[in-house]
Amino acid sequence: MKKGEIYEGIVEKVLFPNKGVVKAETGEGVEKCVVKNVLPGQKIGFRVTKKRHGDCEGMLMSVIEKAADEKAVPNCPHFGVCGGCAYQSLSYEKQLEIKKNQVLYLLRPVLGNVGDDPAVFEGIFSSPDEFGYKNKMEFSFGDVCKGGELALGLHKRGSFYDVVPVPECRIVCDDIRKVITAVYDECRKQGLTYYHKMSHEGLLRHLVVRRSEKNNSLLVMLVTTSKEDFDIDAFAKRLKDLELQGTISGFLHCINDSLADNVQADELRVIFGEDSFTEELLGLNFKVTPFSFFQTNSKGAEVLYDVVRRFSLMGGTIKEKDRGDLPENSDSKGELPIVFDLYSGTGTIAQLLAPVAKKVIGVEIVEEAVESAKNNATLNGLVNCEFIAGDVLKVIDEIKEKPDFIILDPPRDGIHPKALPKLISYGVDNLVYISCKPTSLARDLPAFLEAGYTVKKLAMVDMFPWTANVETVVLLSQQNPDNRIRVKVDLDELDETGAEAKATYKRITGWVQEHYGFHVTNLNIAQVKRKNGIVERENYNKPKSEDSRQPETTPEKERAITEALKHLKMI
Repeated sequence: MKKGEIYEGIVEKVLFPNKGVVKAETGEGVEKCVVKNVLPGQKIGFRVTKKRHGDCEGMLMSVIEKAADEKAVPNCPHFGVCGGCAYQSLSYEKQLEIKKNQVLYLLRPVLGNVGDDPAVFEGIFSSPDEFGYKNKMEFSFGDVCKGGELALGLHKRGSFYDVVPVPECRIVCDDIRKVITAVYDECRKQGLTYYHKMSHEGLLRHLVVRRSEKNNSLLVMLVTTSKEDFDIDAFAKRLKDLELQGTISGFLHCINDSLADNVQADELRVIFGEDSFTEELLGLNFKVTPFSFFQTNSKGAEVLYDVVRRFSLMGGTIKEKDRGDLPENSDSKGELPIVFDLYSGTGTIAQLLAPVAKKVIGVEIVEEAVESAKNNATLNGLVNCEFIAGDVLKVIDEIKEKPDFIILDPPRDGIHPKALPKLISYGVDNLVYISCKPTSLARDLPAFLEAGYTVKKLAMVDMFPWTANVETVVLLSQQNPDNRIRVKVDLDELDETGAEAKATYKRITGWVQEHYGFHVTNLNIAQVKRKNGIVERENYNKPKSEDSRQPETTPEKERAITEALKHLKMI
């Protein structure tokens, strides 16, 4: 394939997140190219946009033939132009199958065929609501094309500037769709301008709508600059006159003059109603404001947290108890575990586990989320929760308590490489890892496996139907926690050479980090040792099953490890 050329091909499979592997006939035989926003089985036309070291990336030009599983008409009329969804032309069952297979494909090189073991893999749990599940949406003001008329909606697929009107969006409820239409009509009636990101001129920026599943009420916030005057009361009247299935609990005007293209408040005015509402998840109450960090699928969040809670109980460290059966000063609390909820957000999981823990310590880098967690814990009458604002990498060194159980729910990039050994050093028997990006999970898992952990349970939860996103939950347990004895051994006492003693995995890893500036894993080191004729101990670093694949060490890392072995006189 040549860069800039257009080809036709069949989409062989779609990898996370929404990356299609396309097989095409070229003058040099059958070649493959990665193309986004396609579906398995489609015949497409694509243009090669990048080619490097034999790997090709392309851009979708047209769908020549639909896949056999595709519907004639997608669920949403905006699908294909709007950048929000990926699978609106498939059945929900087919979408779940694709997401499940994408995660298993990523985890198979690390865990082997774990997806074939029903004792470990629980499958993928669907969202209780396929449509209308989104309880928060941030709509943007702009134009459909440069210089076009005012638009209110979501960003066009692949564009940072163009806005697609989405009055029939299927992932929000009918009440939110009515609010979008009413606000847009009033903007046009008043002849208002939108904020230009380049010139920093104009008025309208965003429309934020949040919905309480419990009370079926909406919180609406119009975000503008302070550059122009307009009639905010006319917007209030339009909203009050709407015939909705639920209610509007509050309408807010947010003034934002910052240059950054995000929703923040220089000033917040309540036009009518309240500035927040209370949402309920699994018996707990949470105060939600327009700026709160909160799961955007309330019913789906209950499914996710139920999986997390079950996995936590399966580990054995946490025992089942009825919520609220322990008085504040109960002596029996001394028998309960200390739980670390790391990357805790607004502390939802921490509060769910608080009734069965002696103490739960949540760590989150976003200060506003921490304040919200503290307020919600007070709202729920929980006295054994502590929430700390800061980076997990730094904060855990300052916490005096040691955990008996750890919950990890990191951001999309996963756990910081320097934080991983610190977390592993706690030596807890069980921990639960919640991942919103399976590629990051696949990268982080080997460190736990090398430290003696094994995957005891694995499940996925579809929190965002029709999009490319999926949550993955893993219960990691020490293989023989009851029989494990920690012993400090002087390597000079063992039957090995002095060079072997010096060349520990930790020593090699540290040397490479110091001299080359990147991290190598124990698996990388074992592979390079093997290539240099250094035989590992029996069963060391062997794959979990005979037909599992392990990632090969890159040439760059192999050279660095080889130099480390030479420096330590191993070769």
